[in-house]
Amino acid sequence: MTAGLAVVVGEALTDVIVERDGTEARHPGGSPANVAYGLGRLGRRTALVTELGDDADGAAIRAHLASAGVEVRTQGAAARTSSAVARLGADGSAEYRFELTWDLGPVAVAEPPLVLHTGSLATTVQPGAAAVERLARDVRAGSTVSYDPNIRPDLMGGAGDLRDRVERLVAGSDVVKASDQDTAYLAPGRAAIDVARDWLRLGPALVVVTLGGDGAVAVTAGGEVHVPAASVTVADTVGAGDSFTAGLLDGLWDEGLLGGAARPLLRAVPAAVVERVVRRATLAAAVTVSRAGANPPTRAELDAVSPA
Repeated sequence: MTAGLAVVVGEALTDVIVERDGTEARHPGGSPANVAYGLGRLGRRTALVTELGDDADGAAIRAHLASAGVEVRTQGAAARTSSAVARLGADGSAEYRFELTWDLGPVAVAEPPLVLHTGSLATTVQPGAAAVERLARDVRAGSTVSYDPNIRPDLMGGAGDLRDRVERLVAGSDVVKASDQDTAYLAPGRAAIDVARDWLRLGPALVVVTLGGDGAVAVTAGGEVHVPAASVTVADTVGAGDSFTAGLLDGLWDEGLLGGAARPLLRAVPAAVVERVVRRATLAAAVTVSRAGANPPTRAELDAVSPA
């Protein structure tokens, strides 16, 4: 595999999963942490820049990430590790309630990463969001910047106030991945594909929107690609979007499309390559939804379900 480092910056927290029968289970989570874990499981050298408490939940998250080879970088300790309570519905979907702090100080990355990924609460919850945005600006000349808004209305505020911030982050990114739920919240009544087209005009080379059971659509300067969802029995959808993101970045990595030097190649990426990359990302998400919790595939598992 191509050498290089992925740096993910964002929240790591404890997911408290409330099952349909009311029983609870605690699992390491947080969208950026899930992406880092997914990349680590796919064999990519990955570091997560985050905030954790010096407590049992923080220790569990560190051990979880270390099991995938992810290096955890923190600056001091939070008073407690943040948490999210996910209550599962009858269809396996999850509704979240968060108890979170995000106070990341100034961040410097000694080794320029091939890709810097961020998103979700880390890019909107202050005061840490400002440090995340600065870091993305600092590394962009030499690194691909990837962004997933992963909207959580309870903590991010109304769509009107949030829209400008999301669009500014989109404009400063090379790769943007969102869900149709994100686009529906930010632009009610508009089709996801139309929002993706608008975002592409702001500056990124690739915008991908996941459409749940309808697969995903990718928009580039060269055209648009729709990839259907893989057929799978759903256990739950926890972590599916983050597995998709990890699979997407891994696929771009395989194609030699990450890093500042590869930016012109990414901007001119052929539709056939986009389809191949997005299809692999949908398969990564399919493996995840087929089993409980945010449990993304290893490289061997993803290779086993991917077309030869």
